[in-house]
Amino acid sequence: MEEHKNLKTDETDKRILELLVDDGRMSYADIGKKLNLSRVAVRSRVNQLIDNGIIEKFTAVVNSEKVGKEVSAFFEVDCEPRALVEVAENLASNPYVASCYQMTGPSTLHMHVLVSDFPELESFINKELYALEGITRVESHILLRRFKSRSGLKL
Repeated sequence: MEEHKNLKTDETDKRILELLVDDGRMSYADIGKKLNLSRVAVRSRVNQLIDNGIIEKFTAVVNSEKVGKEVSAFFEVDCEPRALVEVAENLASNPYVASCYQMTGPSTLHMHVLVSDFPELESFINKELYALEGITRVESHILLRRFKSRSGLKL
């Protein structure tokens, strides 16, 4: 089992993280101005946060609808226990799958899928999802409207 170690962060680290979650492109100089730190001090702290695995990566958040992925669906996928990891790894490597998590319950995966349209969703379900060995049940939900979507952890 993977060991998780809680690393200590002070209030300054937490404030740096909050600023970066809100704007990952904020410069070290701008962060320094807001927190009364030098650019070098901010860079050092951010590098330490990266080295400790607290910051996993920097990325861009893309509006899926504006790039043609207009259908967002969520799936609960029950699997035979012996097949769970293989099914999860297969789904996680699928380009339509935005996220895939193992959840509590009878060997359940929770999955978010982004596709262009309903024919593409139907094709994914019939040709890629139902084709996997070890799946015992699939439940789907189509997103109608997003009220909140968050990237990054709020401290």
